[in-house]
Amino acid sequence: MAGVSTPELAAAVSNSGALGSISVGAATAPQAREMIYQTQALTTAPFNVNVFCHPPATRNPAKEQAWIKQFSDMFHSFGSAAPTALDEIYATFCHNSAMLQVLLDTRPAVVSFHFGLPEPEAIQALKTAGCLTLASATSPDEARLIAAAGVDFIIAQGFEAGGHRGAFLATEADARLSTSELLLLLQEATPLPVICAGGIMNGTDIARVMQQGAAGVQMGTAFILCPESAANTAYRGALSLAKPGETCMTSAISGRPARSLNNAFCKATRIILPENIPDYPVAYSLGKALAAAAQSAGEAGFGAQWAGTGAHRARKESAARLVEILAQEWQHSSATIETHH
Repeated sequence: MAGVSTPELAAAVSNSGALGSISVGAATAPQAREMIYQTQALTTAPFNVNVFCHPPATRNPAKEQAWIKQFSDMFHSFGSAAPTALDEIYATFCHNSAMLQVLLDTRPAVVSFHFGLPEPEAIQALKTAGCLTLASATSPDEARLIAAAGVDFIIAQGFEAGGHRGAFLATEADARLSTSELLLLLQEATPLPVICAGGIMNGTDIARVMQQGAAGVQMGTAFILCPESAANTAYRGALSLAKPGETCMTSAISGRPARSLNNAFCKATRIILPENIPDYPVAYSLGKALAAAAQSAGEAGFGAQWAGTGAHRARKESAARLVEILAQEWQHSSATIETHH
């Protein structure tokens, strides 16, 4: 939840008995350290720190210039000039000694990896420091690699999930498995406990996957409307008005497939071919510039409004109250399932 997670949100969730999470994927090492310190100041309970393990971008100046040119008219329509060059705006956690040192110094209870795995030495160092480790998988092959790397938990990221697909095996096409389908396959593939992510919005959803053997659930979209999240007014407004079926997968915003509310940016880039898009996160530097230009011209639909397929079921509650409601719904639904068995 890079961009919307905050120390306040993570701490409120952890203080309510769930595991709060902050993403430092979009942060520099000093910024990450500050975010972790802020969270530790607000809670003594465990929380998760999420890092991005994407491969460094392969730069292609011609492709990047063509990408800028493709959007120059759009920038002008918003009264702004298009950028002259693009940047690799997020550093990967892989071979990132500064970010690893931040985690070893601050020792969060849990560290989770998205977009792949860091080098074995980094995983070993985190485990030695007492951190539990989690990693996202979208296929059984990815799960087997995660298990072989000595990670403690696998996150089954179903195709329903909002935000970026965590897929990291370039050799296989995305099978787009649903959360429930993926859970069953991952249970067969490895002995590790599996946490489900994707389309889980209420206690009934939680009970359903727990009944199927999930060790837990990870929820993102459900918490975006909480006052503690950093989502801006436009994002909150669009999410509040979302209707069923109104999310789509897009690579045009960032350079990697991600599930978003079907906003103006998604509609404007629907026919773009994936091979014309610069690598993540280089494409994202244009996406962010375009969103800012649009915003300044009063057009709010160009931001990265990530959301899962359950977007229309998002609730506007404080984080603490939402955790309480989810726990009550889950217990009620679990009892109902037991009765029917």
